[in-house]
Amino acid sequence: MAASGARVAVVDTDIQSPGIHVLFGFEDDLTKTLNDYLWGTIPIQEAAHDITDRIAATTPVQEGGALYLVPSSMKTGDIARVLREGYDVGTLNDGFRELAKGLNLDYLLIDTHPGLNEETLLSITISDVLLLILRPDRQDFQGTAVTVDVANKLGVPNLFLIVNKVPSGISAADLEAQMLEAYGEKTAAVLPLSEEVVQNASKGLFSLTSPDNPWSEQVRRIAETVKGVN
Repeated sequence: MAASGARVAVVDTDIQSPGIHVLFGFEDDLTKTLNDYLWGTIPIQEAAHDITDRIAATTPVQEGGALYLVPSSMKTGDIARVLREGYDVGTLNDGFRELAKGLNLDYLLIDTHPGLNEETLLSITISDVLLLILRPDRQDFQGTAVTVDVANKLGVPNLFLIVNKVPSGISAADLEAQMLEAYGEKTAAVLPLSEEVVQNASKGLFSLTSPDNPWSEQVRRIAETVKGVN
């Protein structure tokens, strides 16, 4: 989306087990994180790292396009403090709005902790588009059913499923039909179980370094789905 000229920010709200920063080449000793904002030491815009140049290194970025990352801290003490003291979820909501306005964003992408908790419910409530990732196994199917039900009760305008780690030999079309029948929701992508992605081991954004891979094609499908929502 950023490469096509949009202004995009990604916020890692999985404060208990953060990790998105690794994909963009950051080390674990990050300074100016979401934690610092939540504890009132910096404005949230100071925690937004401009990483446009990191995607531009492999993919042309159209004029006006920009990508920002608001990471969570990987420091053991910071994670322990969150678990011990918690934080004001209302402050997090305020931060989202300040970030969107201050950076003039077209898209604000919020990565949450798996499952349902107070922070996840906040993100669901304020979202225009909710992307639910699940694996093709019975345990994930049951958990997804609960989340879909909650999202529908909260009035999320647009909900899409992303089926991840799909073994070869399974028909994507049949799987999408199964998702529609089970949840009444459309599937944004079917991500194949890819040995190449596993070997990449989070060393950069695989969809940019290997754009012709079937996995990458599905990632672009997700982006187009989100961009197509009015």
